[in-house]
Amino acid sequence: MMVPAVLLLLGALTAVAAPRMLARADWPDREPVVALWVWQCVVAAVLLCCALSMTLSAAAAWQAVRGHVFATAPRGVVEAYAFGAAGAWAPTTAVALASGAVWSAAMLVREVVRARARRRRRRAELLLRAPLLPGEEPGTGRLVVLEGDRPDAWWLPGAAPRLVVTTAALRRLKGRQLDAVLAHEQGHARARHHWLLHCSAALADGFPQVPVFAAFRDEMHRLVELAADDMASRRHGRLTTALALVELNEDRGVFGPCPTAQAQVPQRVHRLLTPPDRLPAAHRLRLTAVASLVPVLPVLVAIVPGLRALG
Repeated sequence: MMVPAVLLLLGALTAVAAPRMLARADWPDREPVVALWVWQCVVAAVLLCCALSMTLSAAAAWQAVRGHVFATAPRGVVEAYAFGAAGAWAPTTAVALASGAVWSAAMLVREVVRARARRRRRRAELLLRAPLLPGEEPGTGRLVVLEGDRPDAWWLPGAAPRLVVTTAALRRLKGRQLDAVLAHEQGHARARHHWLLHCSAALADGFPQVPVFAAFRDEMHRLVELAADDMASRRHGRLTTALALVELNEDRGVFGPCPTAQAQVPQRVHRLLTPPDRLPAAHRLRLTAVASLVPVLPVLVAIVPGLRALG
């Protein structure tokens, strides 16, 4: 009964090797959308390794679980997994991995609850600063203009999504720069980037000792901004998008010598002004296909004994 151990080893190797390979590669900044997909496939493969190892360990430890998992499997398939040879490690492994799964779900629920609470607070503040006019129904206006001295724009997701922009941004942004900023925020909304940020934050907060989850969170925050920048630049030009970023952030100290929480803004501006060559379409397709196969590997490892028995 070595399959659960092989799955755990495969998950560990994926968690260690994949982030290092992506960190050394030069194409993620050139193709952020493809990089987002690759990272999701890597993390899905790690989680799938743990889930399959948990299932097979539980099947080896308890007959009731085995009966449910292999309810329709032929007798030869069940014997191929050699559940009878499982030692005392099987229930311990199953319980430990199940605890991790429950903890992951709890962290995701906590992250979603916190995000909804933040959105409710921001919507209440928005309603206070921009009250409804007589006869105006809540949620009918997707664009909200706020009086403010600081240029800013953001997308507020939810059941009634809103695009918020301050009057200072309207005064500062010139020409099509405002259109580029709005296209950037709409890019986040269309791709539902907030769900990627929620899932990555839940894993990183729940398992701070696992480097792959911390790297996943950091890369999601970086890559979603690059992807939204590309969407805006394709519609309104790279120079216009770069100038809009500068106008929105020049008063926040992000271009100074001291690092800030938005230190990636200068890098984004530089990337827009000196755009790297995109990968050929065939190369992008190969990367996407290879990444899609990564979560398939744990499934193949898990079913190899059964396939051999059937063969």
